[in-house]
Amino acid sequence: MAHPHKDAIANMPASALVGIIEESKMTYVRENLSIFLHESQIKLLKQVKKHEKPHHKRIRAKQFEKAKKDDLFNVHLGLFLKKYQKLEKLGLIEIDLQPENGLEYDCKLTSKGIETLDEIASLEIEWEGVIGIGDDDRDILKKLALDSFEISYKHKKNREFIF
Repeated sequence: MAHPHKDAIANMPASALVGIIEESKMTYVRENLSIFLHESQIKLLKQVKKHEKPHHKRIRAKQFEKAKKDDLFNVHLGLFLKKYQKLEKLGLIEIDLQPENGLEYDCKLTSKGIETLDEIASLEIEWEGVIGIGDDDRDILKKLALDSFEISYKHKKNREFIF
């Protein structure tokens, strides 16, 4: 029997297909992860790893400096801190509220956070096998990602990395 959504999927635009694929990956990871995390928490944990890089810290320090001029800065700061604090309560990150690097706060992964990210990466690779992504598919996806990245990078650069 054919999948009940086969015809609907056949007529979807590429953007909708990308969304279905991303949702599938995230669902697979969340169902098989040894710790319960919301999708947004997984993304935030990945951001902490990305933001540990020195050049990302410099960019973030510039972002904070410019953003402080905005009246909503403290509201946004509080909202972001609450999200990070949930990861801290799970033992995945540590928050430094008085870093000496120009940031309002800084986060770093704990050993549990690193282990969890490693587990997420393994599950994402496992998911690729489950849905049948091969080398040819990966090459096409790499090209699409590189072409797509240019759009978001130009946008961020035009906004001076304040978003």
